[in-house]
Amino acid sequence: MTTITFTPMMPTSLIFLMLTAAIGLIGYGLFRGARGVLLRTLPILALLIAISDPKLMRENRTPLKDVAVVVVDESASQQLGKRQQRTDTVLDGLRKNLKDAKDLEVRFVRASHNETGAQYGTRLFSALTAAISDVPSQRLAGAVLITDGQVHDALTPEQATQIQAPYLKAPLHVLLTGEKEEYDRRVRVDRAPDFGLVDKPAMVTLRVEDTAIAKGTPISVSIGRNGGKVQSLTLPAGEPTEIPLPIENAGANVFEVKVATGLNELSETNNRTLININGVRDRLRVLLVSGQPYVGERAWRNLLKSDPNVDLIHFTILRPLNKDDGTPLNELALITFPIRELFEEKLNDFDLVIFDRYSQRGLVPLQFMANVADYVRTGGAIMLTVGTEYSDSFSLFGGPLQSILPAEPTGRVFTGSFRPQLSTIGQRHPVTAELAETSARNSEGNNPEWGRWLRQIQVQQSKGQPLMTGREDEPLLILDRVGEGRVALLLSDTVWLWGKGFDGGGPQVELLRRVAHWLMKEPELEEEYLSTEAQGGILSITRRSLAEEAMPVTVTFPSGQEQMIVPEDSGKGKFTAQIPVEVPGLYRLTDGANTTVAAVGSPNPLETYDVVATAELVAPLVQAAKGGTYWLEDGITVPAVRRVAPDRIAHGSSWLGLRDNKQFVVSGITQTPIAPVALILLLVMAGAMLAWWQEGK
Repeated sequence: MTTITFTPMMPTSLIFLMLTAAIGLIGYGLFRGARGVLLRTLPILALLIAISDPKLMRENRTPLKDVAVVVVDESASQQLGKRQQRTDTVLDGLRKNLKDAKDLEVRFVRASHNETGAQYGTRLFSALTAAISDVPSQRLAGAVLITDGQVHDALTPEQATQIQAPYLKAPLHVLLTGEKEEYDRRVRVDRAPDFGLVDKPAMVTLRVEDTAIAKGTPISVSIGRNGGKVQSLTLPAGEPTEIPLPIENAGANVFEVKVATGLNELSETNNRTLININGVRDRLRVLLVSGQPYVGERAWRNLLKSDPNVDLIHFTILRPLNKDDGTPLNELALITFPIRELFEEKLNDFDLVIFDRYSQRGLVPLQFMANVADYVRTGGAIMLTVGTEYSDSFSLFGGPLQSILPAEPTGRVFTGSFRPQLSTIGQRHPVTAELAETSARNSEGNNPEWGRWLRQIQVQQSKGQPLMTGREDEPLLILDRVGEGRVALLLSDTVWLWGKGFDGGGPQVELLRRVAHWLMKEPELEEEYLSTEAQGGILSITRRSLAEEAMPVTVTFPSGQEQMIVPEDSGKGKFTAQIPVEVPGLYRLTDGANTTVAAVGSPNPLETYDVVATAELVAPLVQAAKGGTYWLEDGITVPAVRRVAPDRIAHGSSWLGLRDNKQFVVSGITQTPIAPVALILLLVMAGAMLAWWQEGK
């Protein structure tokens, strides 16, 4: 490009002042009719031109290519129907139409599933913004989105303007791969608690939507819990409905909600959703009955009182019925033991009953002790911490509890010191297997060197599992299942020595806590237990077992496909394995005896919830960017591409426009003086001589 520039030798205002004076003098001369006035104009103009120093400037320009971006939606919803086929066709056509454009750089961006993610949805505008982050707005020709319209990071034009979104400064076109009339049915969770109380319903709000039926039309829905029991109900279409879900166990309660499949609907993936509610127990009620007072009596009390979730009712028998010292009853600061209320009326309200060195001396009649035995068989739990009273004639083994206790006293009491040890079963049982890690002094091997105890009751074990042993390898701690309930028998009353730090001490609190929680059926302390956890695309499997042989675990994927995994023995009764998971949904695991489930992904993933093609989400931005929206099902296989001026319309019914910005970079400048010095001198001299000649006539 060639232009004329001036580089004056003095200020422009002074030049204009001189020009004005010259014009005034020439005008005055013409008015007076002086000779040679016009000829004197020539040297004056020559001098003014010389002072202005005009030059002819020529720029050496290098054209810059405009940049266009084509963003291809490769999310999961793009695999439905003919969407992928249409995407491939239009993408190939755009490549062919744009490959011969020498002044255009075309960038193809694929927004894949891994980048968008099911939880956060399809984020095409984030991918577009990243692709043009290094492009000046003056070089942006436009953008083309190939998608089904389910874009979850589309802003409103006002929001995009506020953040100065670069894609608003050039035409934005959207090619829709879906169809205008698509049918789909889906279910979502509007509200669900993260936690719920065991044995109480948790209220959740569900919504079933159907694009083809009227609002309020009943639709069949089924709800399964932990891969098992299923309940059926009907929900009104398009209306939020609150329903109760039973929380039957502590820990994970995974509910799978399924809506009946519609005829010829677009996708069945969003016909089900998952609800994961963590079951927590309400305040546990524990009855602690202490017999003869002794130093370790407060061990159980301190443990249970330190737990804010435990309501403890503690009775200590300070004055048995056979004691008669002549003190009048009205002078005793004692309360009457509420036998009927505790052991008949409210017995089933307790989660655990503990007898701490209690003996049967007529205080609780035998018929009430029979109630305790029945309580255990129907799901209750009982713990006995015994001393020498277990071997005498008033032992609890001699009454109705004999049928549920796992060991009979022989009458022998070991009074020498001994170190408690873990039995072979105890080294794998979840109640005691981890105790070695809590000890401050571990020896080589599986058994830690805990502090010594000073008394043990010898028994003849008939059932149950001995987890700890003492003197002469005799059972020290026995756990047993009776009917639907559980029984624990601790055959020493000197466990409190651990808490006092005697001979180095031991994990007293942890041992008693684990035993109590096993009795109250804590899932993580079950001997045979299968658990799983999904995190970061990995499904971690943990199987607990007292057996040393590894058992296979069958994993059923959401699609119904099964995979068999053999977890590896990691010690202490644990078998672990990991498998990668990508597809969100409910995964079922079973080892033949135990079954568990894992919920992978969000309960309402944006990517799969609404899969019906739509232009509504992107239409405001397309309009603000002066682009066009095209449904590929309308017969526009590949829209024609035109380059348009920045101020022209950039879309039509069958074509889309990319702005032709004609940007360039100046690589050099050539300046040529218009008035050389020799020419100026010639004009000045010629004008002066002609003026003199004219005046001399």
